[in-house]
Amino acid sequence: MVAEDCSAIAAEIPAAKGDKVTAAVRQYQLIAEHPYRYTSDDVLFQVHAERHEFPAQEWGAAREQYFAKGQACFRASPLGKRYGWGIHADEEGRLALYGVETMDYDRLASDPELKVLRAMRSKRKAASSD
Repeated sequence: MVAEDCSAIAAEIPAAKGDKVTAAVRQYQLIAEHPYRYTSDDVLFQVHAERHEFPAQEWGAAREQYFAKGQACFRASPLGKRYGWGIHADEEGRLALYGVETMDYDRLASDPELKVLRAMRSKRKAASSD
């Protein structure tokens, strides 16, 4: 599910900032163009490797090094935090996107057979004064 504080009422395709392809743009491209092909680790690492211009032959070792340190999970992706995309993982952990406004999003979000998690909030929740 999208983040609790996501303001999108319909999914938006992320746009590049000038000539710079953002992480959100590249994540969107990988998942939208190849639904249920990549896992979250695949997407996170590929975006990292492309941004740092690692040669393809070094990706194996670079991937091990990348995940040797703690990395944010895909719930921190701007796709679910800002752009209104619900991210569904199949039984093998491969991802597809569903716009928050779609019937498929509603169906998946309300399916009692699925473990449904929200994207992480963009802002901290204010402390309650109970």
